[in-house]
Amino acid sequence: MKTGVIRSVLAAAPLLMATPSFAQVTPPPVVPTAMPTPTLAPPVITVPPLSDAQAALLDKLLNGDIVAQGLKSAATASTSAPSKDELVRAALDHARAVHAGRLSGADFEKDWGLRPPAYDPTPAFADAVRLDRIAAWFASLPPPYAGYDGLRKGLQNYRSIASAGGWAPLASGPDFTIGATGPRVIALRKRLAAEDKDVSTSGDKFDAALVDAVRRAQRRYGLNPSGIVSTQTLAALNVSAGDRVRQIMANMERWRWLPQDLPRDRIQVNIAAAVLTVFDGDTPVQSMRAVTGRPGDETPMLSSTIHSIVINPPWNVPTSIATKELWPKERANPGYFKRNGIKVIDGTRLQQQAGDQSALGRFKFDFANDYSVYLHDTPSRAKFASFSRLASHGCVRLEKPAELADLLLKGDPSWTPEMVDAAVAKGDTVRARLT
Repeated sequence: MKTGVIRSVLAAAPLLMATPSFAQVTPPPVVPTAMPTPTLAPPVITVPPLSDAQAALLDKLLNGDIVAQGLKSAATASTSAPSKDELVRAALDHARAVHAGRLSGADFEKDWGLRPPAYDPTPAFADAVRLDRIAAWFASLPPPYAGYDGLRKGLQNYRSIASAGGWAPLASGPDFTIGATGPRVIALRKRLAAEDKDVSTSGDKFDAALVDAVRRAQRRYGLNPSGIVSTQTLAALNVSAGDRVRQIMANMERWRWLPQDLPRDRIQVNIAAAVLTVFDGDTPVQSMRAVTGRPGDETPMLSSTIHSIVINPPWNVPTSIATKELWPKERANPGYFKRNGIKVIDGTRLQQQAGDQSALGRFKFDFANDYSVYLHDTPSRAKFASFSRLASHGCVRLEKPAELADLLLKGDPSWTPEMVDAAVAKGDTVRARLT
């Protein structure tokens, strides 16, 4: 592994089931200051003329793939047969939507730093027509990720469920789990069986097999797999099949925003799941829990390169945290700063000294970004035992930072594990650069 080129990809690998507010992507309103200059689509004449057989194939592929990818096309919505020029334009529009998503750069919120590059499908499509490889070109368009393909298959499944009438909502009531009996258990079995073919609909007893089925459902919804039908689990079960279809379509769109070619050697943070994974040659070699941004302080999506590791880092407190959290604590309890190793610099700026009580712990992993976020250690370890770990101000706290440091510095004679341990014990702030 060439540690100097490991990339930190802080991306919301889309969850199969996110909450509606998390899954919906609503572009912000834009007030134009002037009439924009019209942008013309690439001229159709850049694509060789379609043969009749190619036109028929393209029409069939478009109609099938638009449904499969959760997209719509005005060109194929007409009841009349589209012309060859209309088919070409529809194919190019479809390719842009499937390959890079349907949003423009202006539609993304500021914390969506990982955005798809501009994509022009015309040259590749022209080659596909010329070489009579239209079907292969179509197959190459979607994101090349198992997660996206899983969502595509899930979309087909949930559409079928929705078309068949979906499922009836479950009645509210107290939490229940193994040992429970009665009508609520019967209704639960029917509800779970609508999504899970391994669930038996017979019987009114909450047995061990039903506990396993509830846990499978909870994992699908990103919930703690407790096997208990809690208020939160009941709310997830009562989301309609139609809403699940819309959530899957929104998450498919998110996958389209990711780079088509992720570096084979990389560090990837699943923000929603709060898990960090190290890939070597596209193979996961290390994984650990993380704590990522809480609602309102979400960890941004971005791609960058880790350039150094700071051992025993001081914490230069962001102004927002100092103003909203730390200064009020000092005013309410004079001496709070001193007890927690916090210095006041230039009258207003706060810095917490390096050490065991530092909010950054013993390691900070630096990479260039526009959001002032980084990966770091933490003295607060309790949150790593929680199922939900969205609790930081936006930075990513690591469960095993020393192991990550050793892995990134592996092969560097200047920073053996013993040298890293000695530097930590000494307490001085030092920077280990990755080469």
